[in-house]
Amino acid sequence: MATIPEVMPDTPTRDDQLLPGDNAAEQPAAETPVRRYTDEQKYQVFNKEFMPHIDSMYNFAFRLTNDEDDANDLVQDTYLKAFRFISSFEQGTNAKAWLFRILKNSFINDYRKKSKEPAKVDYQDVETTYNSEDAETEHTVDLRAESVSDLIGDEVATALNSLPVDFRTVIILCDIEGFTYEEMAKILDIPIGTVRSRLHRARNLLKEKLRDYAASMGYNEESDE
Repeated sequence: MATIPEVMPDTPTRDDQLLPGDNAAEQPAAETPVRRYTDEQKYQVFNKEFMPHIDSMYNFAFRLTNDEDDANDLVQDTYLKAFRFISSFEQGTNAKAWLFRILKNSFINDYRKKSKEPAKVDYQDVETTYNSEDAETEHTVDLRAESVSDLIGDEVATALNSLPVDFRTVIILCDIEGFTYEEMAKILDIPIGTVRSRLHRARNLLKEKLRDYAASMGYNEESDE
């Protein structure tokens, strides 16, 4: 479990400043409204909207980093940024997706620079085949109906962690955390068609790794067609 350090009030900011280092942050959008919360309201939003998601945030961070200390650091960094840029968050909207996007960008911007950076897959050739909004996904099983959703057995965790981080991320977001394609597209800053194609490929890669294990659990490959 991550420990969240004390956060201090900060000045309001625009949505385009939400994710330091993100492309959008370099292109100010003057029309983006600024929500001027009082200090008391900021803490209320933080505790009510953000803190309930801390377990999911840690699980996501751990799946990305494969290291408890790095996961804790990543979650702390995410929550500090969330408080700092809280004026760009609108109460009642999807706080979990908002936080996941910050965490994802923090991971990309900071943790990939480290020596133990996870491998980043070059899927250009994959996505030239599966780059359509109409990419076929019917024949890839939603892993929420498979063993991954329950995270049972070391084989599943090992297979998931062995995937390239970009493929691992889409499985975590969709099949474990239950985000929609639209939410994933916003979190990952990619088109919905790319979300579908990447998820399609990621599920197939994972199933290849789990083929023997899945067979022992009664997995029927024909259900995938």
